[in-house]
Amino acid sequence: MADGGGARRGRPRVFDEDEVLDRAMHLFWEKGYDGTSMVDLVRAMGINSPSIYGAFGSKERLYLRAMARYTKIGEGITGRALAEQPTARQAIEVMLKQHVELFTGFASPRGCLVVLGAANTSQAGPEVREALRRQRGRIRDAIRDRLAQAVEDGELPADSDVDALATEYHTFLNGLSLQTSDGVPAQVLLNAIDNVMTGWGRTPPR
Repeated sequence: MADGGGARRGRPRVFDEDEVLDRAMHLFWEKGYDGTSMVDLVRAMGINSPSIYGAFGSKERLYLRAMARYTKIGEGITGRALAEQPTARQAIEVMLKQHVELFTGFASPRGCLVVLGAANTSQAGPEVREALRRQRGRIRDAIRDRLAQAVEDGELPADSDVDALATEYHTFLNGLSLQTSDGVPAQVLLNAIDNVMTGWGRTPPR
């Protein structure tokens, strides 16, 4: 005999996935993967753990989704600076200074989720660590491509070591994140950028 109601269906989600993902992103950004517990996530996201697992699959999958959301911010800053500024020198300087604004902004945790993630994902699986590594590599490659274009345009000497220069500016960018997380004031970091840019384009002779 039929039950008259048909098969019971699961409850529809009653939360905005983008909104709760933003909350998770900020929590991971602030505390790191290792320092964030499911209890923390439940409190921050405002939904229970079964809902978190149902929507995102696992803590690792949630972290990867949160990281992807964060990288749109960082890649947007980098991409716009490298594409819109008329010279590579201006592009690198603007990129660095705009990241300082991001890292020290009132509305966000201090530092970079992707950079700091290198030191606080010991409890995560290889997929998470590899995703972080790839993302850092994409930023470095974008910087290198802009420097290579500067060589083609004659802005930098033809014998410039663009790999060394890209590594220098990318390493400095990562260092800004660490300095920010240690509480170094934004103005000190901006002054450091000005100092670095006085040596624009110089690499040791090969």
